[in-house]
Amino acid sequence: MDGGTLYSIGELAQRTGLTVKTIRFYSDQGIVEPADRTHAGYRLYAPDAAARLRLVRTLRELGLGLAVIRRVVDQELTLGEVAAEHAAALDAQISILRLRRAVLAAAAQREPAPEEMELMHQLATLSEAERRRLVDDFLNSVFEGLHRGFPYAAARRSMTPELPESPTDEQVRAWVELAELALDPDFRASVRRLTEDHAAGLPDDAPTPPRPDVVALVRDLVEPAVARGISPDSPEAAPVVAALTARCALAPGRPDDAELHPWLLHRLNAASDPRRDQYFRLLALINDWPAPERLTPVIDWAVTALRTRAAR
Repeated sequence: MDGGTLYSIGELAQRTGLTVKTIRFYSDQGIVEPADRTHAGYRLYAPDAAARLRLVRTLRELGLGLAVIRRVVDQELTLGEVAAEHAAALDAQISILRLRRAVLAAAAQREPAPEEMELMHQLATLSEAERRRLVDDFLNSVFEGLHRGFPYAAARRSMTPELPESPTDEQVRAWVELAELALDPDFRASVRRLTEDHAAGLPDDAPTPPRPDVVALVRDLVEPAVARGISPDSPEAAPVVAALTARCALAPGRPDDAELHPWLLHRLNAASDPRRDQYFRLLALINDWPAPERLTPVIDWAVTALRTRAAR
């Protein structure tokens, strides 16, 4: 057919794959208008109507509304402009759907109560500013007002989660669980006690380099014994305990005497909360850091070893 040929609505339906009803609807909306009518009043369309309708069908399948489509086919908007705008909208929708999916996946694993489910959803959908306020409130409760020699800024950085703009499901689930920990008053008090104990052992003027923390010393000295399977109440544990008490006495600058063991046990009991390991595991997932070593096993080993020797 040449350029002057007009198509009936049925012929146009065959060429485009659209139904007659759909073409009539688009025609009534002014998106594709008839070029003429028969004597009986039936609509006739120019050849470019087929290309116009195929474009409309594609844009509809991509999720665009009729108002936007009309502006595209009327050349008021370019396809590039519409595509960029729609892609951005889809990104936002995908982000929301990913958050919802992560919450549902977490709920499927935990079988939460209705109140907990609501909290999980609220935590997952917080804005970046709201997440920052929640984390700042937690870290303030842990660190504010400590000894002036405490490495406040570095400690805050090491405990601050930074959820990426496009988090994975695992990162969203980790954020929800970490946020629940940060809101738990008992966990806050536990971490606060640990930081207070550490700060209490610092001198008025922080040394350079800083003295190692007791927990870090336990990790370095006890971890090899745990890895080798040495029992904390065995004779093989004695040299490890001796080295540990000597180093821990040196760290705060106090004598290795009878008062050291109760002091050391107090410090280690404060650090033995398994939720601390959980917090740092979740933090590593959120921030895409290497998985941290669990400290609870080595701390428990040291506590058992110290108590065993104190009872002898």
